[in-house]
Amino acid sequence: MALKKFAFNVLKNDKFARSGLIETHRGNIHTPAFMPVGTQATVKACTIDDIKKTGSEIILSNTYHLMIRPGVERIKSVGGLHEFMNCDLPILTDSGGFQVMSLSKLNKIDREKGAIFNSHVDGKKFYLSPEESIRIQLGLNSDIVMIMDECPKKTDDYELIKKSVDLSLYWAERSKKAFGNNPHKALFGIVQGGLFKDLRLKSLAELMKIGFDGYAIGGLAVGETQNEMFATLEDIKEFLPNEKPHYLMGVGTPSDILGAVKRGIDMFDCVLPTRSGRTGLAFTWEGRINVKNNKYQTDNTPLDLSCDNLNLNRYSKNYLNHLFNTNEILASMLLSLHNINFYQELMASIRKNINQGTFDQFHDKYIDKL
Repeated sequence: MALKKFAFNVLKNDKFARSGLIETHRGNIHTPAFMPVGTQATVKACTIDDIKKTGSEIILSNTYHLMIRPGVERIKSVGGLHEFMNCDLPILTDSGGFQVMSLSKLNKIDREKGAIFNSHVDGKKFYLSPEESIRIQLGLNSDIVMIMDECPKKTDDYELIKKSVDLSLYWAERSKKAFGNNPHKALFGIVQGGLFKDLRLKSLAELMKIGFDGYAIGGLAVGETQNEMFATLEDIKEFLPNEKPHYLMGVGTPSDILGAVKRGIDMFDCVLPTRSGRTGLAFTWEGRINVKNNKYQTDNTPLDLSCDNLNLNRYSKNYLNHLFNTNEILASMLLSLHNINFYQELMASIRKNINQGTFDQFHDKYIDKL
């Protein structure tokens, strides 16, 4: 039997904010959606069953890390990433380009060979070309595949960004060719161009000529301010194809998400909820709470009284403070789960307000609070 084809439909518009539905053969994803990050085939300190209970409908995993450890062949031998990590949710894999730039001891970028780099783990030499990135992602059997792009660090150097955009477009064509005919999967293009409007629009227009199942905005989680990020999204929001999902990579804080949804973004991923959870920082509707603060040693209220999901409201700030002060593993588990659950509550509230036509009021109420 043929697998269900990948599809996306916008269900409701509220100005540029939109709610929609991505359909995959592994399940549907309501948008705007937040994807917890499972870098090394695990969302840190959380089981997949608990992740599902938060309302998460898709997770992200990472080509760069998985090609280094445990290696794609080992994952392929059990049928792919879903079987390997016991996950029946759809999975998006990023191409590895960002980690090559940020983590590895990068040897060089070669237009034809791709990125030549040494592993950050053991120094072993790797080649990651557009074709190899797609081969690995197809081997992982992910549901949404990202093209290989070059992701330069934040810079005001126009010529450098222009050269990078041209290289990424060349790699985009090669990625599309390597992906072949896989209608039950999706291949997303990645719009680059730094903070330069003309380069962003050139990148988007050329990617649309090649033709992709969705369009991601890359290079906006590399140290720019929130205002710079929003300005870039303003520049391109009316040019993004309406019938395709729009994905802002590596973003962000709850207020980043609110501002990006207002400018037409449908999908997000970020390590922030889990990384913050491991350091004692909780996201709540009243703002952020550092449970390691001494003042919580006498606070016997939960982080969020209304959150009965996963029994998270049974744990007091007093108790969480104690767990962090004694370096207990449970501290990271509870707070990571709390934060992912909060992010999914935020996304559900965003979708509800878009559907009701009240997103602007919701945005204005929380943009400076969260």
